[in-house]
Formats: sequence, C-alpha cells, structure tokens
Amino acid sequence: MNSSPRLRSLDVFRGATVALMILVNNPGSWGALYPPLAHAPWHGCTPTDLVFPFFLFAVGHALALVMPGLQASGAFWPRVFKRTALIFAIGLLLNAAPFMRWGEQGELVLRSWDSLRLMGVLQRIALSFGLAAALVGLLGARRVLWAAAALLLGYWLACETLGAPGAAYSLQGWFGTAWDKALLGESHLYRGEGVPFDPEGLASTAPAVAQVLLGIWVGQWFQQRRLDAALVARLGLWGAVLLAVAYAWQLGMPLNKKIWTSSYVLHTTGLAMLALALCVQVVDLRARPAGLRGWAHACTRFFEVFGRNPLFVFVLSGLVPRFLSLLRWQTGSTPEGAPLWTSPLPWVYKTVFAPLGSDPRLGSFLFACANLACYAALAWWLNRRRIYIRV
Repeated sequence: MNSSPRLRSLDVFRGATVALMILVNNPGSWGALYPPLAHAPWHGCTPTDLVFPFFLFAVGHALALVMPGLQASGAFWPRVFKRTALIFAIGLLLNAAPFMRWGEQGELVLRSWDSLRLMGVLQRIALSFGLAAALVGLLGARRVLWAAAALLLGYWLACETLGAPGAAYSLQGWFGTAWDKALLGESHLYRGEGVPFDPEGLASTAPAVAQVLLGIWVGQWFQQRRLDAALVARLGLWGAVLLAVAYAWQLGMPLNKKIWTSSYVLHTTGLAMLALALCVQVVDLRARPAGLRGWAHACTRFFEVFGRNPLFVFVLSGLVPRFLSLLRWQTGSTPEGAPLWTSPLPWVYKTVFAPLGSDPRLGSFLFACANLACYAALAWWLNRRRIYIRV
C-alpha cells in the first residue's frame, strides 16, 4: 500500500493536463489550428477534447487520497463547501475579468453584469468536485462506482426522453439548454455556437460528477494496493474495458464533449486510466527504456511543476490575456476611417510568429508554445521555492 498521499505520477498526470489546457487555449489565431489542437465541431473526440475530462478524473483521484483525512478531521463538510464556493467564485471573476472594456468612442467602460456568463471551466470543476465529495460523504466510499453508474445511466435516459425525438443529441434538440435558460437565464449562457448554449451548463454537469467519481474509484486502488506492476496492469485492463463499453454505447449515444455524453465520460476515463498507468510505470516505478530515460526525466520534471500549482497557473493563463487586452494602440484605419487597434499579445503574434513559415498554423502553434514556456518558467520558479498556492 502506498504510504504517501502524494504521488509524483499524479502530479505529472495533472500537470500534463494543465499544460495542454494552456497550450490549446492560447493559440496565435483561432482560425489557424492544427486539427488535433481544435475541439470536435460537435460529435467526436480530438486530443484537445481529452484535456478537461482528464483533469476532472485527476480531481477525483486526488480527492480519494485526501478523503480519509478530511473525514477524520471532523471538518469535512465545511472544507468541501468552502473549496467548492471558492473555485466557483474564481471562475465567475475570471469570466468577468478584466471588469472593463473599450467603448465605441474609445473610452474604458465598466463591464455589464447583465450578460456575464455564469458557468465555465472552473465552475464545472467546483460543482463536480463538491457534488462528488458530497455523494461520497453521504453514500460512503464503497458506493462510488454505483453512484457514477446511476448518474451516467440517468443522464442517458434524460437525453433520450427529454430531448427532441430523433435529434436528442443535436445542438437544437438537446434537453439541457432549456434547463440552463430557465435556471441561469438566456443572457448568462455561452454564445460560442452562435446561439445561447453552454457547454459547461447545469444538466451536463451530472455526467461530469460521474467522471470525478470514477477518479475517486481509481484513487481508492492506490490506497488499498501496492504501487507495483499489478496495479499498472489493473489500470490498463479496466481502461480497456471502459473503452470497449464506450465504443458500444457511442453507437446510440455519440461521443460529445459539448453536452458531455455518458459514452464520452467512459471513453475519456478509459484513456485517462491508460495514461495514468503509463505515468505510474515511468514516474513511480521508473520503468523506462534505456534510450529514452533522459527524455522521460525531462518530460516528467516539466509536467510535474505544473501539477504542483495547477489551478493557480491555469487561472493566471486566463487572466493575463484579458488584462493585457486593455493595453492597446492604433495601428492604422479602415478605408472608412475607423481606427484599427492592437494590443500586446496580438502584436507579438503578428510581428514575431505569424511570418514564420508559409502555413499560418505553424506560427499560431509556436505562439502557443511560447506562452506555455512562460508559464512553465513561472511554475518551475514556484516549485523551486516551494510556493504552493492552494484553493
């Protein structure tokens, strides 16, 4: 049995997901992306679509390791509620940042709260963490798998019975948008799909909670078993089983991140288990091919520092572009005489990275890599000085 609640493999796994989040969220141009770095338009699953569910799985895994201590402390419910509320509030502030915008007359005006998006990535993390912890606290650790299955099957039944007949998994036919409009308000929903629709809405949070519960289920193995090749094999076997079930299920319920389908949960959890098995093998068991040991060590250290301050670095990567957008200067004007403006990050991209190569996707990707390198340097500095910012 592993005696330490902190595993280097989990830090590496979690850090890799945060690093990939930063990479895919900060391209030079959203119109110039390599296919693996873009989300699936609707149904389907690209490598980018694995990042968020992998992080939720890691949240569950980490929660399983600290849950006994939380319950023994007698402060389980206050601490769970506090952490849930704090992460949700940070998500709201991130949506509102930078709290001002440039008006049509070139003046800074306060942001209107009437159209503030209420949900988002951090809000989903908060609710998924809080509800999963509450279910474990109420039902007990042994019923984790049953609770996850109930949520996934219940969500599937809700989609089938409440969605539009023959189009239950379409943008227009999915039942969850009506719930979000009624409970959150249409003006507070995401509009990236061209219509009011929130990919981190309330209804699709239920299967995301199941994803955290599956992470808890796996995390319990690390408490109950030795950290050895048998545990790695168990991870690989169950990962393959979940992938097989997901493949069968997606024939009727397509893989879809934007409505977080149950088949998508099993598919991404299966892949997360295989990825975690690899991390345990390489990081904790140090089973590395001789020719790759140097590279394996470098990658391990690179991702591990992200995993020590995951939420702080992720939030900062979202705040910096928003506040830098308030710094702008005029670069010309349109034929009609309207001013053209730029700000620091777009200027760096267009001046330094966009001219690199004939394919605009290369410059956009290199700009994202440069962003990632800056946050990696910060994460390394924080880890070097043992500064760990907890939420």
